[in-house]
Amino acid sequence: MKSLKGKIAFITGASSGIGEATAKLFALEGASLILVARRNNILQKLSSQK
Repeated sequence: MKSLKGKIAFITGASSGIGEATAKLFALEGASLILVARRNNILQKLSSQK
């Protein structure tokens, strides 16, 4: 995958499934993320992962 440094990704459904997997992958590739999900508590856990 091409580096995503300097890019911004808006990901919906980020608390589980494909949305969560995409968020993790994009973060590893250096993207800045805007995450949206219905379950805020799970989203908070995801956003604090490194």
